[in-house]
Amino acid sequence: MTEIRSGRLTIIATPIGNLEDLSPRAGQAIAEAELILVEDRRHAQRLFQHLGVQPKTMALHEHNERSLAPQLAQRIAEGGRLALLSDAGMPLISDPGFPLLALLREQQLPVTVIPGPNAAVAALSLSGLPSDRFVFEGFLPAKAGARRARLSVLSNESRTLIFYEAPHRIVATLTDMAEVCGAERPAALCRELTKIHEECLRDSLGGILEQLSRHPDKVRGEMTLVLGGAPERNPGETEADRWLTPLLEELPLTQAVRIAEAQSGLAHRIVYRRALALTSGRDPV
Repeated sequence: MTEIRSGRLTIIATPIGNLEDLSPRAGQAIAEAELILVEDRRHAQRLFQHLGVQPKTMALHEHNERSLAPQLAQRIAEGGRLALLSDAGMPLISDPGFPLLALLREQQLPVTVIPGPNAAVAALSLSGLPSDRFVFEGFLPAKAGARRARLSVLSNESRTLIFYEAPHRIVATLTDMAEVCGAERPAALCRELTKIHEECLRDSLGGILEQLSRHPDKVRGEMTLVLGGAPERNPGETEADRWLTPLLEELPLTQAVRIAEAQSGLAHRIVYRRALALTSGRDPV
């Protein structure tokens, strides 16, 4: 009788800086996997050397993950035991893997996870900002216009927000945030988490910008930015924003206000005030 093997994909969290953060269970799963899907083979090699293993690997990244997903799913269906790693932290969190997971879900193939290090959650814990309700936004758009547009949408989010950002864009991103959300909004910039030079700057957006201008050497390393949420607003303002946000993307302010008033039934002063806030990037005083 032919032996029927139970194939599966194991999602494995890897260290975000300190290799000692890899759990024994994760190390064992890496050693036992028949094939390991890695974002970058050269980066993964450092982890494998730390473990003293040389597993079989395949590169899985944003340029090939959709085309590879069917053959990987087939391999799992036939009994293959695969593991998925990202360069650092939890796979799929601003990292490749979603097309494969979506296909495995569709085909009801087994998936398990070995949790571990994650920069977003680590930075939230360090930030000193409210952690009971939060939103993970990942990377903002690289282009200034698209970045500011996204920040305008997020400017009234009352939950704590978490972003990833590259060192060469961090000053521009902080500047846009200060202009759109207000320079006094509390924030925390965490860099080099779990590494020798780990640091968390806890201040207002304006204060962090000032610190970076005085200490340009801090503009380096892996960065996670935690932004305090906006003060809670009344339901009328929230409803006005719901109508105005898409309208203002296509129409002049006065026309957008007129349509939003007619559709929502809200008072002119509420709709007009929110339109000014959304177009200027900050609430009027």
